[in-house]
Amino acid sequence: MINHQLIHPKSIVVIGGSNNTSKPGGSCIRNLIDCGFDGALYVVNPKETEVQGLKSYRDVSEIPPADLAIIAIPAKACFDAIKVLAQEKHVKAFVMFSAGFKEESQEGAEMEKAIADLLTDTDAALIGPNCIGILNRYHHSVFTRPTPKMSPSGVDMISSSGSTALYIIEASMRMGLRFNSMWSIGNAAQITVEDVLEYMDIRFDPAVDSKIKLLYIESINNPDKLLEHTSSLIRKGCRIAAIKSGSSASGRRAAASHTGAMASSDSAVEALFRKAGIVRCYSREELATVGAIFTLKELKGKNIAIVTQAGGAAVMLTDALAKGGMEIPSLADHPMAAELKAQLLPGSSVNNPIDMLGTGTAQHLSLAIDYCEQKFEMIDGIAVIYGSPGLNKVYEAYEVIDRKMKTCKKPIYPVLPSVSSAWDETDFFIEKGHVNFSDEVGLANALILSYKTHNPLPYLPELKGVDVPLIRRIIDDISESGYLKPKDVQALFRAANIPMVKELVSDDWEQVRAFAEQTGFPVVAKVVGPVHKSDIGGVVLNIRSEKHLQIEFERLLQLPDAQSVMIQPMLKGAELFAGAKYEEKFGHIVLCGLGGIFVEIFKDIASGLAPVATEEALSMIRSLRGYKVFQGARGQKGIDEYQFAEIIVRLSSLLRFAVEIKELDINPLLATDKGIIAVDARIRIEK
Repeated sequence: MINHQLIHPKSIVVIGGSNNTSKPGGSCIRNLIDCGFDGALYVVNPKETEVQGLKSYRDVSEIPPADLAIIAIPAKACFDAIKVLAQEKHVKAFVMFSAGFKEESQEGAEMEKAIADLLTDTDAALIGPNCIGILNRYHHSVFTRPTPKMSPSGVDMISSSGSTALYIIEASMRMGLRFNSMWSIGNAAQITVEDVLEYMDIRFDPAVDSKIKLLYIESINNPDKLLEHTSSLIRKGCRIAAIKSGSSASGRRAAASHTGAMASSDSAVEALFRKAGIVRCYSREELATVGAIFTLKELKGKNIAIVTQAGGAAVMLTDALAKGGMEIPSLADHPMAAELKAQLLPGSSVNNPIDMLGTGTAQHLSLAIDYCEQKFEMIDGIAVIYGSPGLNKVYEAYEVIDRKMKTCKKPIYPVLPSVSSAWDETDFFIEKGHVNFSDEVGLANALILSYKTHNPLPYLPELKGVDVPLIRRIIDDISESGYLKPKDVQALFRAANIPMVKELVSDDWEQVRAFAEQTGFPVVAKVVGPVHKSDIGGVVLNIRSEKHLQIEFERLLQLPDAQSVMIQPMLKGAELFAGAKYEEKFGHIVLCGLGGIFVEIFKDIASGLAPVATEEALSMIRSLRGYKVFQGARGQKGIDEYQFAEIIVRLSSLLRFAVEIKELDINPLLATDKGIIAVDARIRIEK
C-alpha cells in the first residue's frame, strides 16, 4: 500500500499542528520547515489562525487538497478526521503519531482496525498509529529530534518502535553513520516491516538506492514475506542487520503492551535470520556498529592486523577478536617485519598488534598501514587505534587514516577513542564521510557478527534418499493425534533414510530374550508408554546378562502406563541431538546440537528453518559453541559433521512432507565407529 504520496508528497497537512514545539504536531512542523520541505504545507488547529508562520485552518473540511496527512490529535478524534480527509479530500497517505489504540485496549484495537480498513478501501497508505513518523530526503515527517544527515549512500532503517529508532539514530550519528530513510511503523495497522522491505526490494535500483538496511522488529507478522524480501535484497548487493526483541516470555509481554505485538520464539527468529543472511544484533549500539561496518569495504578473511599507539586498547581488541574466532596472526617472523620495525620509534613492536607507542606520528601510522596493505599479504583487515595523548593535535594522523581508507583495498576500521580531548579532530574526520568506532570491544563484537553471517541459504528441500510417497502413506494411516508408537517412528525414519539402531518392542519375554541373544550383550531396555521414561527409571543401560535382563523386563512392565519394553544393542559414541518443533507462522524449526549436558545444561543448540539444505545444516553445526568436539578436541576422535548435516537435511525433508508432526526429538544420536545412528526418538503429531 506504500505509494508516491507517502514517499515524495507535494503537499502535507498536519492535523493538530501547534506553535508549541514541545508537542508532536508543533515539533513536526518545525522539522518539516527546517528540512526545507519544498511543497505546500498546511495546518489544522481550531484554536489558532497562524502556526509557525503558516495559515491554520479550523477544520479538516476547509483545507486545500493534500498528498499526505500527519495526524497528531487524540485517538478518539482520529477516525472522523481521517474519514473526511480520505473520502472527501482524497488524501492518499497518512502518518499517525496518535497513540491509544491496540497497544492500550480492546476499544483502541477496534478503532485502529476501523481506520486501517477505511484507508485500505480508499487506496490510501497508513504509517502507524503510535509512531514517530517517517523521514527521507524529501520530507522529515517526524516529531522527534535530532534528525540525522540524509544521504543517498546512507542507511535505511525500519523500526517497530519510534523511541528505539531515535536512540539508534543518536548512536549512529555519534559514529558518523548517515541515513537515507527512517520508517517508524508503530502498531503497523496497515504497513508492516515486511511491507516496507517488499517495497524496497521490488523497486530496488543499485545505482541510486541504499544498500544497507537496519531493522528493529517487535513482531514478525509474515515470516515468509520477510525471508523472501530480505534474502532478495541481500542477493542484490544489500546488507541487512536486525534486532528482534520480545523473544523471551517477559519480552513478549512487554512487546504486547508496547505495540500490541505478537512475538516469536528465539529459535524461530534465529532460524529465519540464518536462512535470510541477516546479521542478528542484540542492542542498539551493536546495530549501529554493524551498520557502520557495512559502510566499509567487505572483509574477505578473518586475519586482522591492529595498528595502535594505545597498548591496552589493542590488547582488549585482540582478546575480543580472538574469543570470537577471528585471527590476529603474528608478524614477528615475517621477512618484512624487521624492515618496518627499523623505521618506527625505538621500543615499538611489530608482532601484531603493531604498537607505535604513544608518541608515534602520522608518518609512522602511514608506514604501518602501508606494510599491512602491501607487504603483510596474510592480512585481510586493519584496525587502527589512534587517540590523543594530550601532547599534540592529531589532525595529521586522521588525514592519513582518511586517505588510506579511500585508497586501500583492505578494510580499515578506525578506533578514535579521544571523543573529548580530540573532539574537533574526530568531528573533522567524520565530516569527511567516515565512521568512527570509539570502543574497540564493541567494534570487535560487531565485526565478528557481520563476518560470521552467511549469504542467504537455499529454501528448497533436498530429497536424495527420502521416500516422500511412503512418508505420506505412513502419516495418513495413523488415525489419532499424539505420540507415535515406536514402530511408526522406525517406519518414518526408514522412509527418510535416517539410520536408526536395531530394536525390538514386545511384552513377550521369549521374544525379548531371543532378540538379546541374537544381538549380543550388553543391551539397553526402555519402557514403552510413558513419555518421560528417564524420570521414572524407565531406561536401563549396559545390561550384560539374560538374568539381569529378565529382572529389568519384569520391573519395567510394572511402571505406570507401561505397554511393552524396547530392547536395543548397547552402543558407544559421542551423543548428538537433533529435533524439531512447529512454530506458528514459521513452520518447522529444526534444532541440532551435542547431546547430554550440552543440550540440558548449556543449551548449546542451533536452529534452522525447514527445509534445511546441506549448506545451512553445516552452518548450524559450525555455529555451536561445542563445535570443537567435531574437530576432535583434546585428542578425542572427531565427529563426521557432514554425516550429521545429512541427517539434519533428511529430517527437515521428512518434516516438509509431514506437516502433521508438531514435535520431534532424536536424543541421543550416537556418533559411533560405524557412523551416526539414532538411538531414541519420539514424535508427536496432530491430525
